[in-house]
Amino acid sequence: MAEQIPKELSENLYSNENVLFCIKKRMKTELKPKFLGVTDRRIIYLDQKVLGRYNIEDIPYEKLKLVHFKSGKLAAEFTLTHEDGHDIRMSWMNKDEVKEAIEAVRDALNNIAVEQVTIKKKKGLMSEEWQISKPKEMVSRVAPVRPSHTEPEKRSNDADPYEQLKKLKELLDADIISQEEYSAKRDALLSKI
Repeated sequence: MAEQIPKELSENLYSNENVLFCIKKRMKTELKPKFLGVTDRRIIYLDQKVLGRYNIEDIPYEKLKLVHFKSGKLAAEFTLTHEDGHDIRMSWMNKDEVKEAIEAVRDALNNIAVEQVTIKKKKGLMSEEWQISKPKEMVSRVAPVRPSHTEPEKRSNDADPYEQLKKLKELLDADIISQEEYSAKRDALLSKI
């Protein structure tokens, strides 16, 4: 861990929540530092004020849409984007610490995500840029089908390759299956015709 965990941050942790990484941003022009805490459940932004006041914003990993990291010759910028579009931005931070933090965020997101996160990296002569985006995940409940007198008709429709092709195309259009899965299953159905 790069930085000692501030009291204000540790007071606002959930029970059994562990801080994986904590970094501090402090410029000479600021009276109090700002912290970014990466936990096993969320990312916490702490803005300390004078006289014991502070602001805390957190983004649970489930609601995190995008993480952007850009480093230049002198410093780095770290941006977190919530699903609703709200950004938390910290600039003029230590490049190495921010790089470690983004790797901790990547690992934490991969631990909770159904699909792996998407990572885009761009490396220049004196700069580096990372963008981590979490895929949209669709969660649904499956209700048991009750037997009815129309069940034999459904089975005959499901066996119809033309109906199956239509359903397969709908799944592709809804981005539920990939193009490769669609092509493989389409070819199998076309061979039945």
